[in-house]
Amino acid sequence: METLHARAHEPAPSRDLIRSLLAAEHYPAVLDRTALALAALPDDAELYFARGTAFSALQRPEAAHAALTRAVVLMPGLAAGWLNLGNTCVDLGEEADAERHYRTAIRLDPTLAEAQASLGHLMMTQARLTEALFACETAVRLSPKMPQAHWNLASVRLLTGDLARGLPEYEWRKRHPAFRRDFPPLPGPYWSSGDPAGKVILVRAEQGFGDTIQFARFLVQIAQAGGTPVLQCDPKLVPLLARLEGVVVLPHSARVEGYDAWTDMMSLPLAMGADLEALPGRKGYLRAASPRAGGTRRRRVGLAWAGNPAQANDRRRSVPAAALAPLLAIPGIEFVNLQVGARARDLPLPDHCERLTDFGKTAALLETLDLVIAADTAVVHLAGAMGVPTWAMLAHVPDWRWLMGREDSPWYASMRLFRQDRPGDWAGVVTRIVADIQLPLPTDTPKG
Repeated sequence: METLHARAHEPAPSRDLIRSLLAAEHYPAVLDRTALALAALPDDAELYFARGTAFSALQRPEAAHAALTRAVVLMPGLAAGWLNLGNTCVDLGEEADAERHYRTAIRLDPTLAEAQASLGHLMMTQARLTEALFACETAVRLSPKMPQAHWNLASVRLLTGDLARGLPEYEWRKRHPAFRRDFPPLPGPYWSSGDPAGKVILVRAEQGFGDTIQFARFLVQIAQAGGTPVLQCDPKLVPLLARLEGVVVLPHSARVEGYDAWTDMMSLPLAMGADLEALPGRKGYLRAASPRAGGTRRRRVGLAWAGNPAQANDRRRSVPAAALAPLLAIPGIEFVNLQVGARARDLPLPDHCERLTDFGKTAALLETLDLVIAADTAVVHLAGAMGVPTWAMLAHVPDWRWLMGREDSPWYASMRLFRQDRPGDWAGVVTRIVADIQLPLPTDTPKG
């Protein structure tokens, strides 16, 4: 969020204190102090701005919207106020209003890089990629050291399949104020590229389970090139990823010494020079403990419809359980619940949460299935990485790795992509799946 600069003609100590508290991100204190100050100055735009910014940071978008609206009514030329109001509208799902407010901020202050970056991200979520690219490039030009501008630019370029220019920009994720604490420097040299042969390379997992599973293919590639990758990851992934040949897998808590260099998991495609048309492991690189059973039997289809609710894009990527009702009504199919967490009980299917305590156990269950149908979650990556036939249910504009406008995935040969034709249209996705699933299902897809 943009903050106001102190103005020399307003030396009031309480105002200076509020500015300092806001800059230091002491948001509850900002709310306390602005409440007191507004009793004396009920029509002060800066106080409403500070209050709205604090509400937004504390994830109270309705209160933020009210305060920021009051701020721009009192001071219509306040570009930062319009920007922050636009951000709040995004949080509330009011995207048309958000675009209007961003453009107002840019008109008032064409140098406001954060408004360009926010507009670019909004345009991307609406599949307006040419506009998104222009806005993000403008933001980077205006503020070359702003991490969010580079990260937004990375997302747009990667969504269009431009790995060569997108992956270097994606490195800026490590500098974002909200996430840089996840990337403390480690002892020893950082490995950014080069021949890994003969080197022990420590790889630090990051972000979600699905990200670690998806990018584990590059660990195999390092091992095949003569290096020894040592992965530190969540303990729930260790039983699964320990089966990767030539890869040492340890929990995050393990102490690792004696490595030659280190890197971060999602920097591996950049380090290895990934080519979208020749990604390693497309046909599968993970296996369960026991081989997949063949033969004719009743069709078994696994379902996972929701991801981690704390993930920033979860409201777009997760499928409401009620939308899957037409699928469950199809006779002759045994549906298997792959969902974990509180939402595992959203469908009338047996809850396997107690059984699926790590991804090795989930992989063993996937080996018994003919097909997996899943939203953009760790399960969809696990199934694809195992070469299990997989149908992914995707939002109109999905995460960058799924690209745009194609029904296949360059990451997973066994996967089909079912996309929303328009934002929020999960009914259309399910209708197409219902039509196709009543055809003979693919079984025992060759792996390699």
